[in-house]
Amino acid sequence: MQKSRHDVWVGLFVMVGAAAVLFLALKAGNLLTLNFDETYQVAAKFDNIGGLKPRAAVKSAGVVVGRVESIGFDDKTYQARVMLQLEKKFAFPKDSSAKILTAGLLGEQYLGLEAGAAEKNLAAGDTITQTQSAVVLENLISQFLYSKAAEPSAPAAPAAQPAAPAPKK
Repeated sequence: MQKSRHDVWVGLFVMVGAAAVLFLALKAGNLLTLNFDETYQVAAKFDNIGGLKPRAAVKSAGVVVGRVESIGFDDKTYQARVMLQLEKKFAFPKDSSAKILTAGLLGEQYLGLEAGAAEKNLAAGDTITQTQSAVVLENLISQFLYSKAAEPSAPAAPAAQPAAPAPKK
């Protein structure tokens, strides 16, 4: 009897530990967010989203105000359509702008919102019209290389002329 009681407690302890490890792994991978606040959905269109992924953070002034819900392709405008879930406690003016930013030099990408100055706020179903696409590092490097290749090369320095012989007296 004593042995089976210890087995039950050990089994329970192992199950709680496994659940804790699973929870931490999902939180670290940004696959789990426990947020029970009410949200509203807005859309934004970008020419290039770079490495932005669903569930990426939506930040304003460094504070997480929502999450990227989904990313799709609009075959009429040939742009990426990003659906955002913003928390209702954060109201942004209709003329707010969105841009895709990177955490650090090579970190994960997130969406940054900058508040505008309009009197009316964004509502569910609205579209953010002022957007700035992701800065893709490969594009910057290729632009730099192409601009350097297009520059005219510096003219060569004239060759040194031999000194004229001194006149004889």
